[in-house]
Amino acid sequence: MSCVPISPYTVYDERLLTAADNFIAAAFKLPRASGCFPPCGFQTSGYVYNCITCQYDSCEFPLDCPTKNITVMETNRTQMRCDVPFPLPYEMKVVWRFAEEIRTQQVDQFEEVTVGIDRLYSIPSAGLRHQGTYQCEIYSDQRSLVRLYYHLIVIPQVVVGHSELQEIFDLSLLPGGQIVPVPGGWSLALLRLPPPSLLTACLTSLLLLLFLSLGILHWWSIKKEKSDVEQAEDDPDSRWL
Repeated sequence: MSCVPISPYTVYDERLLTAADNFIAAAFKLPRASGCFPPCGFQTSGYVYNCITCQYDSCEFPLDCPTKNITVMETNRTQMRCDVPFPLPYEMKVVWRFAEEIRTQQVDQFEEVTVGIDRLYSIPSAGLRHQGTYQCEIYSDQRSLVRLYYHLIVIPQVVVGHSELQEIFDLSLLPGGQIVPVPGGWSLALLRLPPPSLLTACLTSLLLLLFLSLGILHWWSIKKEKSDVEQAEDDPDSRWL
């Protein structure tokens, strides 16, 4: 029986391939660091190389970020920043747009406001005309990298003043007219009202005093008129004047 010799190179190749397969299988089980920062934006630095497809996989996040709400009092200052957690290229363009009075992410609803490199948008004195959605879009090499949205709500000062007066009025109608302290450190104790029974007694007293004063004046006028008549009758010369 003859033996066929096995080439040492064949055994080496088989062992090398087996070791490579084991290494790849173990590598896929290990956690890999990712440069992707959720939840939005086209992040080129977050590409991960796929050993199976031999290609770079993107982060696959949408360009549109979730809308953030901003509430500001009328005439107050407010600012919005076009900041993202992932690195941006050195050369980029920032476009700010505005959709008046609505909350939306539809691109056709926005009108362009500014174009440049400033990622800060400031409103020195907020008014009702500033209410709506602001969109910040960052470009690089004519490609959009991310779109951020801010929904601005402006609270009118008239509404605030009306609410405070309404609150004071409601508190004044409590039993006994006692106004409870307002949370926040200051008290409305100086605005206490007397009880309804005391108010009724005071009003009754004022009315009686008024009627009494009118009666005295009427009596005094009648007495003076009689006195004048009697004086005229006692003086005969006065009748010929």
